[in-house]
Amino acid sequence: MSAAMNLAGNYTLRPGVPHSIEGRRPVVGNGILRRLLQGQQGEAVERTLGQLFTLCAHAHRRAARLALNAAQPHPEKRLLNEPAVLLWLETARDHLRSMALDWPRRQPGLSAKPDPLAWLRDCPLSMSHTAQPSTEDQAWEALTQLRCWLEDRLLGQPTGSWRVQHREPAELAQWCRSHAPNLPPAQALHTWHQLTNNLAPATHRLDVLDSDPARQAAALQALASALAQDINFAQHPTWLGQGAETGPWTRLRHCHQTTAATTAWTRLSSRLTELMEIAAIKPHTPTQHMPDVLASGAQQVGEGQAIAWCEMARGLLLHWVQLDAQGRVADYRVLAPTEWNFHPQGVLAKALSTLAPQDTASASALAAAFDACVDCQVTTADALTENSHA
Repeated sequence: MSAAMNLAGNYTLRPGVPHSIEGRRPVVGNGILRRLLQGQQGEAVERTLGQLFTLCAHAHRRAARLALNAAQPHPEKRLLNEPAVLLWLETARDHLRSMALDWPRRQPGLSAKPDPLAWLRDCPLSMSHTAQPSTEDQAWEALTQLRCWLEDRLLGQPTGSWRVQHREPAELAQWCRSHAPNLPPAQALHTWHQLTNNLAPATHRLDVLDSDPARQAAALQALASALAQDINFAQHPTWLGQGAETGPWTRLRHCHQTTAATTAWTRLSSRLTELMEIAAIKPHTPTQHMPDVLASGAQQVGEGQAIAWCEMARGLLLHWVQLDAQGRVADYRVLAPTEWNFHPQGVLAKALSTLAPQDTASASALAAAFDACVDCQVTTADALTENSHA
């Protein structure tokens, strides 16, 4: 195994056993990021983090810039923060990639299609991580083209109307059933609905972000202290004394609230509904009416020290940095959604333990719902034992 793979890490999920999640991501613990980034400044930090966290590189670069700017003791060295539309566009791209590449391989009893991206062939938004617009105007143009494509090819109606008509899980499930024969994401959600609609893991949201600025500032200060004091906190983080979950279903804001229970299926379908929510945003909307779809920002938490946050495709991303007097990195931490969601005593782990030992189909659906950004395999305890004796 290569050094890069060793740093990236992996997870193994096993249904029906007490210790249902094994694995970790070494790069976020043991002071590794400090050693890799120490002495770097500005864009060099962003580039290094983008190379280390390739699947969500855009979000890591954004969070890094926010954190560095907030901690920077020399105002002239601060870089311009990127406009929100770039985050929206790249999050939409991440959702599409997840639906096209990850969902099919998590489906029960279905052979992999020869071209999982076929339904995206005429999508104006490339699935390549390198195909990113460089200006705000280019991002708005790409988002507008995406909205038109979704309305013409997938929805057959304006995104705003579609969202109003499919706010509740039952309405969305019916739409997925109707479109399953011709649209792979709808087919995946329809298949999962039959399997996981009654699978309702206990919910413990990572509610660090808050509409009350004082409560949010206190929560972020507490997390920053935990990150600063424990170099391994980011590998097994806790919130209010226990594991927490984060994803599109735990956003700071939503345009509407549903009274429906949070199930494995609503966690999965939240990616589709958020994609439509992002696509519905139109350019030239007055600032006071522009939706705050994905929250991001930074807070100074000490001298030369800051914590930044960014809601991205997989959930809430946090970066903590300590700079020296010259504005160079002295220490760095990354707290990503995967470490929250795949905590060995977290929401997902407990849900997996309640499954039957051979129920890999439900385990795979849960794996897709909580969506690790590193390699994640589902197996049974028996298979793991057989492999260890092979």
